[in-house]
Amino acid sequence: MALTGLQIQKLLPGTNCKECGSNTCLAFAMKLAAKKADLSECPYASDEARRVLGEATEPPVRAVALGAKGDIVIGEETVLFRHEKTFVNPTLLALTVRDTDDDASVEAAIASIKDYRFERVGETFEIDMAALHQLGTDGARFVALAEKISGETGKPLVLKSGDAAVLKEASRKIKGSRSVICVPDAASADELLTAAKEDGHALAITGNNLDELFETAHKIRSGGFLNLLLNFTTHSLAEQFQTNTIARTAAIRGGVKPLGFPFLRFINTGSGLDDMAAAVTETAKYGGIVTLPAFDPAMMAALMTLRLNIFTDPQKPIQVEPNIYPIGEPTKESPFFVTTNFSLTYFVVSGEIENSGASAWLAVPECEGMSVLTAWAAGKFNAEKIAAFMKERDADAMVARKRLVIPGYVSQLSGELEEALPGWEILVGPQEAADIESFVKSRL
Repeated sequence: MALTGLQIQKLLPGTNCKECGSNTCLAFAMKLAAKKADLSECPYASDEARRVLGEATEPPVRAVALGAKGDIVIGEETVLFRHEKTFVNPTLLALTVRDTDDDASVEAAIASIKDYRFERVGETFEIDMAALHQLGTDGARFVALAEKISGETGKPLVLKSGDAAVLKEASRKIKGSRSVICVPDAASADELLTAAKEDGHALAITGNNLDELFETAHKIRSGGFLNLLLNFTTHSLAEQFQTNTIARTAAIRGGVKPLGFPFLRFINTGSGLDDMAAAVTETAKYGGIVTLPAFDPAMMAALMTLRLNIFTDPQKPIQVEPNIYPIGEPTKESPFFVTTNFSLTYFVVSGEIENSGASAWLAVPECEGMSVLTAWAAGKFNAEKIAAFMKERDADAMVARKRLVIPGYVSQLSGELEEALPGWEILVGPQEAADIESFVKSRL
């Protein structure tokens, strides 16, 4: 159970030394209770305080680090809904390879994992992991494939097999990759736990129902091993949604620590549409790792876009750096456009200018990542600020013919800008970016 600020204060040294950045120990305790500070900021905290507060202030969902560098992190969530605070570590997407796939299919899957890139609002996304599933009886092939995929992609793997001995051998072959070993049944949990400890992997446990999974997780967690993932057994999309929600609510609201681990979900319904529905549900409802049955670039792009929306802090919009950006190959005769530094706005506007075939300069002042109308309403995108930005960046010297196109939604700024930027011709552009091409052809 979370401690209150007053309870935390009793564990602090009470010196009010201010070295933590707070004026008093009580103020620091309040920050700790609100999870806005870390106990490490107090130089005089006792070992007992660190032990007690460490347990009380750890995230209700444990962080699990994957990858050779340990820089791929899942879990560490503290809220059920992103508007309460924000979600922290995005769901990982894994592409499944089967030991029964022919060599050409395996090579194609490896190439997809290595080469697929998806760009949106200035960020580049890729497939995070590979999932290797044993369906055949050739354990040696499974082990060889694990070594091959790990070596060629450099990605962590999810190893799934019904044979604990095969999993142990594959685990040794990819030691140090910080991958995930899936326990096929409760009987092999102890054996594979030893392998996970020795080879530095995480362990995904399962059970016939939530109660059975809870018991296994409680046993392993009590033994001190915390690199766990939970693989729920469900039989419908509704049950998947319900089970994920119950488990995550129990962890965050109820402090049920054996359920406070990231989730792993294998998706393979046999229907592309149903696969997509299951993947969307898992991504939206607390999934840690989602394994997809085959490479489908349309599905990947859609899931990555959804994931970006869910795991973007709603209080901190994605922004581009304020600057003057060349679109195409602008010259001194090229016009200026202006928009805000909200990433989506910037990339849509710049893309439409480029699609029009025109070369232009795009001025992007600091607007705290707001869209055009929002920034204007907040006083972040007005004539004074636009003019100051243009002068600060010496836009006058960049063009011989001074033309500035402003968004149609803020047409009322045109008169003020003409006064603030003497010598500039202020043109009111279209309200929608999709109309930039026709505007360029008719006006520029």
